[in-house]
Order: sequence, then C-alpha cells, then structure tokens
Amino acid sequence: MLIKHRENWHASENEVTSEQHYLNRRHFIRSATGGVLAATALGVSQTVFARENRTLQPLTYSKTAYNPGEDLTPEDAITSYNNFYEFGLDKSNPSENAWRLEPKPWSVKVSGMVDAPGDYAFEDLIDMKALEERIYRLRCVEGWSMVVPWIGVPLASVLKKLGPQSGAKYVAFETLADRDQMPGIRYPVLDWPYVEGLTLPEAMNELAFIAVGLYGKEIPNQNGAPLRLVVPWKYGFKSIKSIVSIKLTDRKPATSWNKSASNEYGFYSNVNPEVDHPRWSQARERRIGEFSRRKTLMFNGYGEQVAHLYTGLDLEKNF
Repeated sequence: MLIKHRENWHASENEVTSEQHYLNRRHFIRSATGGVLAATALGVSQTVFARENRTLQPLTYSKTAYNPGEDLTPEDAITSYNNFYEFGLDKSNPSENAWRLEPKPWSVKVSGMVDAPGDYAFEDLIDMKALEERIYRLRCVEGWSMVVPWIGVPLASVLKKLGPQSGAKYVAFETLADRDQMPGIRYPVLDWPYVEGLTLPEAMNELAFIAVGLYGKEIPNQNGAPLRLVVPWKYGFKSIKSIVSIKLTDRKPATSWNKSASNEYGFYSNVNPEVDHPRWSQARERRIGEFSRRKTLMFNGYGEQVAHLYTGLDLEKNF
C-alpha cells in the first residue's frame, strides 16, 4: 500500500481560504469535469512518475540584485505544490502526471505585429549564455504565496529580438495543449489551450521574466518546462507555463480565467489587497512553510517598479 505523507508546508486551499470559499471554487471546477480528474482516473502512479521523469540539468547563470531578502520556499514545495490543470486539478497532480511532457525539442510560434515572425527553436529564442537568477515573490489568487529562485532571461530581451512593430499594444501567450502529454485537457475545466496576455509596457517592464529554471537547474515539467512567464506583481495564473506561442497585437487578447469567470478574474490581475476576490479576501496570504498569515503587499511588494504602468487607471474597475 502506498501511503502519502503530507509535508507540513503542504497547505490545501481549504486551509488558505475559508472552507466555504474553498468548496465553492472546487465545485465550480469539478462541475465542469464530473470529478473525473483524480489521479487514479488518469491511470498514473507516483511509481511511474519517479521512473520516467527527466533528469534536470544544472544551469550556468549569474546572480542578480532581484531578491526580496526573504526565506526561499523549499524546492520540494515549489515542485510538488502546483496549479497546472492540464495535468490535473489537485496540487499534487502536476508533479505526479507531468512526466508525460516532452520539453525537448521545443519550438515557439511568433506571430502578429513583429518584424521577425516565425517558428523559433527554444535554443534560438532563449540566450542560454545570458541566464540570470531572480528571486521573486509569487502570490496565488487563492491566498497562498512562495518565494522562488527563478533562472531565465528578461522578457524584454526576447521581445526586442523579435522586433515589436509600432502599432503593437499587447503580447498574447499560449500554452501547449496536447492530449497525449497533458491528460487534463481531455476535460473542459477551461477553454483549452490556456491563454494569457500583457500590455506591451508590462511585458517590457524590467521585472517581466521568462524562466527556464529554478533552484539552479532546468525548470521541472510541473513548473512549466521548458519556458514560462513570470510576472511577480500579478497573481500567479498570469504567469503562463509551457509557452508555445507569442503574438503581438493591437487588441487586448483573451485570457483563460477571464473567459471562464470575468467577474472574478480580470485582465490585469495585479496583486491588490484592497480588491477582494468575490468569494474571499485578498488582504492576507499564507506563505507556504508558515502557519500564520501575513499582510498582502500592493503589487506584491513591487510597486516601485510597476506602479507607474497604471497611472490614471482605476484598479478597482480594472482588477
């Protein structure tokens, strides 16, 4: 018999938000799937996961001053407590099921209002000789948070390589949607593929980051291999994983959670303790590894770098 021991940091959603709010959100998601996304229904065991998951290679990178000076979240928490519904609904499902994902070789389709559209191999899009480590806070809309040592490159460096045209206003991203590699997309939890977007000024901001690793190694499948977006002043679902498409456009792109529930998940989704989710408060958060809750910081503590992006914008209406 396989007995799963729950680590003390492994908070469930019903410990972070109230039980009623937790059950409401779980009911919303599970009603779309009929409750069939349990790991047993996917036919996956942790034994298979352990046998077939890829070996993560060490990365060469430079340290940076992007560091909040807070304790890092343990690596085993970062890699086993995830939202990645393409692999299942529960926090443990991605680490159990993502061994199917094949991140090499990988290509990204670049289109829209750019000077250099085309299909880019991962190695041509990401300069692996210019990797840097950035330690960022991560705040989930569900009310929990982490501190993660990402490795990657500034998103601006990638976009500059592609040549944004003068009329471009937004950057749209898309996640892989492969039924063979991602068993969760067989079920209508969301309108697959997962899509997200930023304004071009947000995307060009110094904090916006493309991560290809964490804790000194290649990024694990369950964390968004081989490349994902990291926008630390926004709720975590904006940081789209396993990117296969980047499109520059003059129109605000659709985003997955906004399409699913526009009254709950806005396009901007900036961390804002003064704007509650309709079903729970955002004023406080639980850092994974801690038992007490702490105050949530405006823009997740990155206001000095990003507040100017929203001058004159009503952040209650444009949540």
